[in-house]
Amino acid sequence: MSFESYKNIGEVLKEYEITSSETNYIIETEIAVRESFREDLEFCLRELTFEESDYAVCETIIFPVLKELYRLDRDKFTLWSHKSLIYNEKLSGVPDYIIAKRSPLGKEVFEQPFFVVVEAKRDDFIKGWGQCLAEMVAIQKMNDQSEQQTIYGIVSNGQLWQFGKLQNNRFTKNFVAYTIYNLEQLFAALNYVFRQCELELEAMTDGCRGNS
Repeated sequence: MSFESYKNIGEVLKEYEITSSETNYIIETEIAVRESFREDLEFCLRELTFEESDYAVCETIIFPVLKELYRLDRDKFTLWSHKSLIYNEKLSGVPDYIIAKRSPLGKEVFEQPFFVVVEAKRDDFIKGWGQCLAEMVAIQKMNDQSEQQTIYGIVSNGQLWQFGKLQNNRFTKNFVAYTIYNLEQLFAALNYVFRQCELELEAMTDGCRGNS
């Protein structure tokens, strides 16, 4: 069984005894959008066809957006594309994208993940969230931070971006979704998640110092 075996979020909630709720927890944190990035994205949206290719959605919309936010935090995190993630035979697979702690040994070393992004293939957000939550559970268990760390997740078809977080056994989905056609608002939401991951990283670092 792998992440993609979960057909919906309810299967994950039941198997791992997680409670689910919806609220608007995201505090949009403004960040400038580079004009060159905006122009390139508008060109892709206008000139390329996405309906028949999940790869095109990942390569021309989702990854470039994530990379644009990540470039400001590359000293703290590493952006992984299609990196294998294995906790056990039930919680294993290849997430589309992972934001993880940057290793002092180099960008080639995979360390604690904080944030996963899943493409809603063929616009199937129901299955996408089942897969995403399963990946978030795997990260929580791998990091051994079940009570302290908040894991963040996004499901997107490129145009629509839905946000969620997992803390302990509580999953919270942000009620408001974001769209690629309001780039400033989407960037502000993504920037909030990156800032929260930074706080989580600082808390984990301080905890390690306190135990040493």
